[in-house]
Amino acid sequence: MKILALDSSGLVASVAVVEENDGNQNLLAEYTVNYKKTHSQTLLPMLDEIVKMIELDLKSIDAIALAAGPGSFTGLRIGSATAKGLGFALEKPLIDIPTVDGLAYNLYGTDRVICPLMDARRNQVYTGIYEFCGGSLHVLEPQMAAGIEVIAGKLRALGREVIFLGDGVPVFRKRLEEELMAGEKFSFAPAHLNKQRAGAVGALALQYLKEGKTVSAAEHRPVYLRLSQAERERLEKEKNT
Repeated sequence: MKILALDSSGLVASVAVVEENDGNQNLLAEYTVNYKKTHSQTLLPMLDEIVKMIELDLKSIDAIALAAGPGSFTGLRIGSATAKGLGFALEKPLIDIPTVDGLAYNLYGTDRVICPLMDARRNQVYTGIYEFCGGSLHVLEPQMAAGIEVIAGKLRALGREVIFLGDGVPVFRKRLEEELMAGEKFSFAPAHLNKQRAGAVGALALQYLKEGKTVSAAEHRPVYLRLSQAERERLEKEKNT
């Protein structure tokens, strides 16, 4: 099995190719950029570079995996359009990986509770609570859009050691340390594991593919969890008229 994986759900743009043969998984290539460029500028050139570097025939892949949301509305649309276009052109299925699940999968095998934090603005995060048991990712709280106080309260109630990761960490770290998680055991993932990686999306997608969790390019839809700013403003105007 060979999977092309994409993640443009947050600040990071990432492309990877992951394969599995005889039970052995291998990350053939991964290109990740977290810098001041839009995903529309980076995603396709990154894919093209990987194709050249590993001499990949795109027809040889079995599926296209992507971080399907939540996340940046623009980033999700770019990733969705790219994956759908490839799916139609190559006649390959898509594998929709929940963004927060894919982020949690970076910390495969940890014995701590995993709490990804993606900055959703308006004092909210896209988040969830996870753990690994027997080599599998278990969802304790499914991905959600919530106030940072809400997720911190759920973590305190668990009473277990937590590891945080994601682009929401720099935004909320001080509050977590000084207020919301004061007195609790917690830590923050290191730089090479604390942001979205298409390699993690692809590795989790291998499991999804075995379980038959695929959709066609026509069926795929991004998962936003919240209304866009434009939609919120429109509803607000309608409410006031």
